Amino acid sequence: MADLSGFNAENVEPSGSFELLPAGDYPAVITQTEKKATKAGTGAYLELRIEIADGPYKGRLIFDRLNMWNPNEVAVKIAQQQLSGLCRAVGMMTPGDSSEFIGKPFCATVKIDKGRDGYESSNGIRHY
Repeated sequence: MADLSGFNAENVEPSGSFELLPAGDYPAVITQTEKKATKAGTGAYLELRIEIADGPYKGRLIFDRLNMWNPNEVAVKIAQQQLSGLCRAVGMMTPGDSSEFIGKPFCATVKIDKGRDGYESSNGIRHY
């Protein structure tokens, strides 16, 4: 339980839903990386928290998931290609740990992924 005395919702506008970022190029930085297990439990992916660094969308977040550890060889190959693009964008060809990407500026080409299976459309990274 938490004490919320003194809070009055009439004095604070509720947050609205975020509109999608228009597709295009944005200055960005990675602010967090984490290895997470897949829902199926058969592999893992590297989740990257990417923040837009400048412009009218400064502070907006995009998440990218690289299927680096997956029984599907095609998924792994695609993830390795994406990681290679990120490495080249930040000038680090042989990273030792994903945390080394944090704070390094790069240009992110943002795309719009059309929603499906009950999910809304979302932003993703086309290129680093």
